[in-house]
Amino acid sequence: MARLLQAPAKFNPSEWDNANKMQCASTESQKSRSEHMIAESRRLLDEIEKTTQKTRSDVKKKIEQRQEEIKFWKQELDNKLEQIVHETEALLTFKTRLEKSLESCKEPLVIAQNCLLNRQRRAGIDLVHDEVEQELVKEAEVLQGVIALLGRTLEQTNEQIRLNRSAKYSLEMDLKDKFTALMIDDYCASLASNTPDIRYADNAVKVEGNFVSSEDWIGFSNTNIEKADKQRNNSLALRALIDSILSQTANDIRKQREMVNVALRNRVKEVKDAKHKLETLLAMVMDETASQERNIAALKRAIADQEGPVQVAQARLGARTHRPHVELCYDTVHCRLISEVQEITKNIQRQDTLAQAETERKGLSRRQLSLEEEIQVKENTLYIDEVLCMQMRECVYMNNF
Repeated sequence: MARLLQAPAKFNPSEWDNANKMQCASTESQKSRSEHMIAESRRLLDEIEKTTQKTRSDVKKKIEQRQEEIKFWKQELDNKLEQIVHETEALLTFKTRLEKSLESCKEPLVIAQNCLLNRQRRAGIDLVHDEVEQELVKEAEVLQGVIALLGRTLEQTNEQIRLNRSAKYSLEMDLKDKFTALMIDDYCASLASNTPDIRYADNAVKVEGNFVSSEDWIGFSNTNIEKADKQRNNSLALRALIDSILSQTANDIRKQREMVNVALRNRVKEVKDAKHKLETLLAMVMDETASQERNIAALKRAIADQEGPVQVAQARLGARTHRPHVELCYDTVHCRLISEVQEITKNIQRQDTLAQAETERKGLSRRQLSLEEEIQVKENTLYIDEVLCMQMRECVYMNNF
């Protein structure tokens, strides 16, 4: 108990002085360090403020540059999109021209084939492989070749339209992404420290694996532009080719059509001339037949006219054979009667000309029948060539599509 109430140890004055001095020194040292820290902090704050302002200014500038860069590429893509859209529309017009041209070739081909079929109905010697048939066969071949060429060109056009639309789609998707990127960068450019509801973004500085480099970004748009340029140039070349094909094929068809028409006109004229000659010959044969019939009638009358005299002469000879005895004399009368009978008989026998005349008349009849049949053949040919074929071909006209 006595120890608990023991008084604390006493310090001597020197210790007290030293303790006060140490407190002063320690306080001064602490104050000095604090002032240094404050000064350093102010310097650091100034430096941070300047760095932050500089960085923010640099970031803002970079954002603005990026916005301009996106706008530049967006404008380039817009231009290419407008060009490819315009070119595709033009190519669609050429496709329509191709389709109309292809459709217009079908009727002339059917007509050419029908003309060939109709001309198979020519009869006799007129069923000839003439110039008209040769030109019709050539016309059918030309039209079939044109149809095949236009068909292949139409397929090529459809494929080019597909490629144009593929390039257009790539441009549209690129433009859509750039529009979104530009909106985001516009939003970023508008952000400030006092922007309402601004907050931290988790893992914002983390670079994901799907990030691309600036070179790849530029290369992607360049590829889309080059693809659009390539397809546009191909489309332009194809349109020039289509224009040339349409013009050339139309000229070829018109030229061959005129060749057929000229051959038809010439053939019709030839057949008409031949028919006219046959009709002239028929008239001549009919006149000759009439003359021969008159001749035969005259010959028959002449033969009939000889029957009386020969009967009289023979009756006289018969009567004089009944003269009696010595009166049955071969006198001049009897001699002349015999001569008369022989002469008349000879004249009658000379009338075998009648048989020859009959033969000639039959020959003329056969010739008349042959000429009439040949004229009918020519009339049939003229009906086929002039009425069926030429009138059928009048409705055919090849336009420049």
